[in-house]
Amino acid sequence: MVATRLFCALLLCALQETVLSQRGHCTGNQCFAFFQSPLDFPGAEKSCKVFGGQLLSNNSKHLLKILKAAPTGRYWFDQKKTFRSAGEALQMCPSISVSNSSVLWEPCGGSLSGFLCQYPIQEPCSEVPAGTDIQVKYTIEVDNSETFPMGTIAEARKVKYTIEVDNSETFPMGTIAEARKVGAKYLDSKYVCHSNIWTQAPWSCEVLQGGCEHNCSPTTHRCTCPVGKTLHHNNISCEEGMCEKNPCTREGEQCQITPGGPKCMCKEGFEKEDGVCVNVTICEHCEHMDCKKFNGVYECVCKEGFLVSPLDPTRCEVICMERDCKATCIRIDKDKSQCFCPDGYISDMKDNNPFCTDINECDSGQCDQGCENVFGGFGCFCFEGYSMDQEKNKCVAIDEGSGSPLPYPTPAGSHPASVPTYIKTGSVLGITLFMALCAVLLFFLIRNAVKRCGKFELSTFKHPDIDMFYLQQVTTETYKRLSFDKQFKNDC
Repeated sequence: MVATRLFCALLLCALQETVLSQRGHCTGNQCFAFFQSPLDFPGAEKSCKVFGGQLLSNNSKHLLKILKAAPTGRYWFDQKKTFRSAGEALQMCPSISVSNSSVLWEPCGGSLSGFLCQYPIQEPCSEVPAGTDIQVKYTIEVDNSETFPMGTIAEARKVKYTIEVDNSETFPMGTIAEARKVGAKYLDSKYVCHSNIWTQAPWSCEVLQGGCEHNCSPTTHRCTCPVGKTLHHNNISCEEGMCEKNPCTREGEQCQITPGGPKCMCKEGFEKEDGVCVNVTICEHCEHMDCKKFNGVYECVCKEGFLVSPLDPTRCEVICMERDCKATCIRIDKDKSQCFCPDGYISDMKDNNPFCTDINECDSGQCDQGCENVFGGFGCFCFEGYSMDQEKNKCVAIDEGSGSPLPYPTPAGSHPASVPTYIKTGSVLGITLFMALCAVLLFFLIRNAVKRCGKFELSTFKHPDIDMFYLQQVTTETYKRLSFDKQFKNDC
């Protein structure tokens, strides 16, 4: 019954959707308001009468007070008499100007800025008792549907608007009073006027949702809050719950209110592993759809023959360790393809087949002194007596005797320059050992030949026809040997 009476009270100030009230003023048992709506005089009269009101009369002492709050323009009101000409279409009706409060007679069929209404009220409430540090705002909220005849101002429209009632001594039933401390975030209290009494929220859920900020429980008639928020001590507002202090500070965590209280949960894109939230969003974008965790961080993994691009950790690039490699091509139409090469390579054609060939960066003078081209890149080095200034990327002279060639990598692309394969320490050692072995073999060959064919000759002491021999005791063994040696000597 209470809800029904309150609903009827709200209808006293209800108007169609296109008619909005800016300000209202109530005193005693009457309320006065202006409405901004471009209506003709008959339409203004009907709008006021729909809910038991009438156009504001000229003899009302509250007329000037209402005009002070109205925007600039001309408004219909009731003069209690009209001037009529010979035809009905030329009927003249009274209007009043906000700027100078002058009364003019306008054609009744014309449209003005709006109109002024007055309403009788019953069982009004007085002001809400409040302290000096409390501000109270009075409004009338209307949410209702009314059906009007076809062709009139509104046709079965949903009515929802707010009338702000200020500088008033009394307030009609249905008025909402919101009390708030100066500068406070949340309301201190909230009331609704009913039969001369202010009822504090929450009230019955059937009437304006119990005055709750969010939801009203129809079983308990108490305000409820969404997940993550808790009910303020004013019993109508919702504030951030126990997660407001943000106890979840580690990467990928967020606080959520659960039936058991606040709990740290992983955000979207994170998964809990070993008690911590790990970002797995990169795995959804890996070009080769493979992802592994390294040092607690997920990284994309490429298939054999590819490596992760240094410019985009989700892309995979072809690895080419030769001078010429097969190009990666994408068909863009029936007879045309677009081919790609790794960094440090350029696309070329051979036998009508696209391939990638290494770019010789040394030809373009990339290095200050020495340059070594490698597949997919190049390497710079300084000559003896110079060292590399890394900031200026140039070779600078050093103290004599302290320098030696200092190679440093300068990659042309994603592949760093490396030492050429033909420069090997083992190669030098092998050559040295081979030459030493050859020298030893040659020595033994010469020594053996000398033993077999050589003789000791002293041309200055011997006669040309005399041979000189060493003397030794003749035995059967020595005789045989000397005979063999003599025969071999003759053969030589």
